[in-house]
Amino acid sequence: MHIGSIILSHPTVLAPLAGITDLPFRLVVKRLGCGMVCSEMISANGLVRGSQKTRAMLDTVAEEFPLSIQLFGADPAVMADAAAQAAACGAAVIDINFGCSVKKVVKTGAGAALMREPQRARAILRTVRMAVAAPVTIKIRSGWDASGDQALEIARIAEEEGVDGLCVHPRTATQGFSGKADWQLITRIKKALHIPVIGNGDIVGADDALSMMEQTRCDAVMVGRAAMGNPWIFGQIHRRLRAEPIIPVSLSDRQDLMIAYVRAVCGYRGESHGCRMLRSRLGWFSRGMRNGAAFREAIRHLETEAQAIDLIRSVL
Repeated sequence: MHIGSIILSHPTVLAPLAGITDLPFRLVVKRLGCGMVCSEMISANGLVRGSQKTRAMLDTVAEEFPLSIQLFGADPAVMADAAAQAAACGAAVIDINFGCSVKKVVKTGAGAALMREPQRARAILRTVRMAVAAPVTIKIRSGWDASGDQALEIARIAEEEGVDGLCVHPRTATQGFSGKADWQLITRIKKALHIPVIGNGDIVGADDALSMMEQTRCDAVMVGRAAMGNPWIFGQIHRRLRAEPIIPVSLSDRQDLMIAYVRAVCGYRGESHGCRMLRSRLGWFSRGMRNGAAFREAIRHLETEAQAIDLIRSVL
């Protein structure tokens, strides 16, 4: 699959997840075969104002190429400036968020609010497209009602303005993650456009990804929440696309990945900060395991990297 000049090794994409898809987690997913990883949603205003905390969210390494950096904002000039900064820091793809329906984002005119302002959306896409040579994509929802008409309008504007691809999460802005994703909207948008379309929503396992691609003819699938507890899902999807059986994840494989993740988080965040984050994050990988509940209880007061590794080896 191509997104502009970027070639994806596999038609799978890690969704941008706030507070989750930082550099250590993206590397875990990339090493397990994901075609393209995405950053957390990053404030364009924060980058332009020089926030060091926001700037740190652009951290990347060559191993995770191609990285998509997702930006949100409502001012065309600010978005263009932020996109240029992201590209200079190593983003292979610039993604613009048109789907976040969190109140504090929408009230600034960003995220899903842009789906109600097609002319502002067009201005943002035009200025960003002019500011960077890297491929540009967008992520949209159905819009503010279930008809999908707003999604189709924004998708057509995006193609007209030279956007290289888009991702469709076919839930309305007011649904959040509730209800069922309307995959028919992905089909509708795919038929209307010539640029690549990535499908997103209700992919819990590899068979769901296969069904979405067969039903909608989308070019790739994006996986978000399901990857938190099962980062192996990307490799499992690739095997299903090749009509190969899925290989169960062994306990030793799970432990090895968790230990590597602990070391990566502590190395990147520092041991103290990293362990505070791992108190919740390590629990993702233990869902469904025989001693998972005991493990999640044991890590609630995690203090050191060595303690985390010992618990992984002794409790699970």
